[in-house]
Amino acid sequence: MARVTVEDCIEKIPNRFELVLLAAQRARNIARGETIEVERDNDKNPVVALREIAEEKVELAGLEGDLIKSLSRAPEPEPAEEEVMDIIATDENIFGIMEIQDEALPDASADDLSPDDIEAAIAAELGGKR
Repeated sequence: MARVTVEDCIEKIPNRFELVLLAAQRARNIARGETIEVERDNDKNPVVALREIAEEKVELAGLEGDLIKSLSRAPEPEPAEEEVMDIIATDENIFGIMEIQDEALPDASADDLSPDDIEAAIAAELGGKR
C-alpha cells in the first residue's frame, strides 16, 4: 500500500530525504486539524500525506515553509530598554498595605546606654524574656 505511494511520490520529489521531511510535516499538519485533500480510505496520516503529495493535492512550497518554521528556534527575547515604573508605591511594596507612622526614633546611641539599659531594651523586644 505505502510502497506504491512512495514510488509515486519519488516522481514528484526525487530526494527521498526531502520526501520524508515533507510527508512528515504534512502528516503533522493533518494531525493538527488541517483538511485532507484526498479520501482517507481508513489510512493513517503519513499514508494520507504521501497520497496527497503523489496526487499533487498539496503545495510543496507551503509544506517547506511550515517545515522550516517548525524547525527554527525562537530568538531569545531582548532585554527591555525602557525603565519599568512601579505601579504600587514603594512603601506598599515593602510593608504591604499598612499605615506607616512617622515616629521619631530616640537619639540615644549604644554609647549613651548602660549595659543594664541595653539588656532591658532587648528583653522588652523579646517580650520580657531574658
